Amino acid sequence: MKKALIASVALAALSPLSAAAAERTLTISAYAFAQDDFKALVYEPFEAQCGCKLVVETGNSVERLAKMEANKASPVVDLAAVSMADALAAARAGLIDKVDSAKLSNFGKLYDIAKDPNGDGMSVGYTFYATSIAYRSDKMKIDSWADLLKPEYVGHVAFPNVTTNQGPPALYMLGLALGKDTPDLKGPIEALGEKKDDIVTFYEKSSQLVQLMQQEEIWAAPIGRFSWAGFTKLDVPVAWATPKEGQTGGMNVLVVTKGSNNQDLALQFIDFWLSTETQTKLAEKLIDSPANREVKLSEAAANNLTYGEDTAKSLKLIPSAVALDNRAGWLKTWNDKVGQ
Repeated sequence: MKKALIASVALAALSPLSAAAAERTLTISAYAFAQDDFKALVYEPFEAQCGCKLVVETGNSVERLAKMEANKASPVVDLAAVSMADALAAARAGLIDKVDSAKLSNFGKLYDIAKDPNGDGMSVGYTFYATSIAYRSDKMKIDSWADLLKPEYVGHVAFPNVTTNQGPPALYMLGLALGKDTPDLKGPIEALGEKKDDIVTFYEKSSQLVQLMQQEEIWAAPIGRFSWAGFTKLDVPVAWATPKEGQTGGMNVLVVTKGSNNQDLALQFIDFWLSTETQTKLAEKLIDSPANREVKLSEAAANNLTYGEDTAKSLKLIPSAVALDNRAGWLKTWNDKVGQ
């Protein structure tokens, strides 16, 4: 008994870090999306690995960034999952630190597009999605984003409102196709304005598009890949376009709060999230498209996600600085020319 007691005391003396780690808490700020799945596939497995506790705060981007700003002097969040543009906004506001990629064993496994999305070293991408055109392959052929405005097609098109996540990216690609790709998106918005009475709807929610296509009210619509699954279940032929100008989309990133006392733990968590195993589990559940290029997916999952080296290389994302600096102008021009 005495020997056992001495041994246990000696063991405790040799491992003070494990005892300290058990008391550590990592607070993360995340989207409310699929939190039950994230808990089972990411949070709880990480807690088991690190011997720490995770506290998850959820909400929309505006609320979460506002909270980080309000607590800038004494941060209550250690890490946040945000969009590329929000990451740049946080960097401009002095809310986040550079991500020490040298401490991320899985950093080298990422697609190049996800390694430093804003080119400032302040974020790392954990998922991205493509935006292209879902279209009735028996009714039309899409080779270019500009095909949406062809006289024989435009009366069967739904286009995303500029206030939606898909609006600016779709306008950006339309501008490329029309040779009017200025950051103010004036050219593509004006082109849409000229056809606004022909376009079926400027949609707010992608969920309404599946029914519109089933009823043959529309033949085509720009959508995010995360909305694609519903179209594959229709009893009409629908294809995913690969326009000559490429595909656009969006990316979500992870950032580390400036002044956090748990930056080392935050980096451990980022590395865990970016691991091949974690990214594979999330992808197979159709939660996130993998940013880790080593992920191998089943055919069913791959068909419903943004997946593969070729797709990653084809994505033309709106630079975050362009998005932040032009949002107000986009809305004004849209209201003037389209009036939605």
